[in-house]
Amino acid sequence: MDNKIDWKKYILVFFITLGIFITAVSLSNYFTNRKIEQIKSIQDSISVDILSSETQFSLLQELACTDVEGSILSKELNSLAEKIAYTEKNFEESEELIQLKKFYSLLEIKDYLLMKKISERCDIKSIFVLYFYTTSENCSECVRQGYVLTALRESYPELRVYSFDYSLDLSALRALISIYKVEDTKLPAFVVNGKLYTGYKSVEDIEKEIPELLEIKMLREAATEVETADVESTVQTNN
Repeated sequence: MDNKIDWKKYILVFFITLGIFITAVSLSNYFTNRKIEQIKSIQDSISVDILSSETQFSLLQELACTDVEGSILSKELNSLAEKIAYTEKNFEESEELIQLKKFYSLLEIKDYLLMKKISERCDIKSIFVLYFYTTSENCSECVRQGYVLTALRESYPELRVYSFDYSLDLSALRALISIYKVEDTKLPAFVVNGKLYTGYKSVEDIEKEIPELLEIKMLREAATEVETADVESTVQTNN
């Protein structure tokens, strides 16, 4: 009698354990599949954006100078960057993500070359920044430098920042790195007007290092002073 009761307990425990195991596996598969679906959805979205941007790149080469400000290629680059950053933050590194980053880097290089050509042809004052970074594990200041450049880009619409993952195995990127002699031991690094800057730089540091930014800042301050003087003069006249 006691033996039968013991067997029943063993069988009950076995089925409970089996049930927990099956439930855990099912939940794991469910969340894994959802994660894969999310990655695929993001990848599909980025791929479509890249194809659209590639097409626009070809069209933008024929732009008249009067239409340059209407270009949306750089806006799409920013959108792509946000999607890739989201994928990097929320999912593990994958071959698909690496390929997307390569496509994005190529698109950045093409946009850089295109906008340099357009700026020269149309006499547009643009400041081009090529920013090189790597993983936070290998470059503790790279994340901070990225935030600084983002803040500068928001403050100065004339600033065009192109960010590149130094570790990507991409021939076009390797060519850029070779041209400007960027070293992996001196990251973060960025190039402005052909000059290489290495190590972390604050907003103030970069404004001092790049004469064009200082000139823009001084012109803005002068314009603000003129506007303020005009307002004060108008108020005094009305009184």
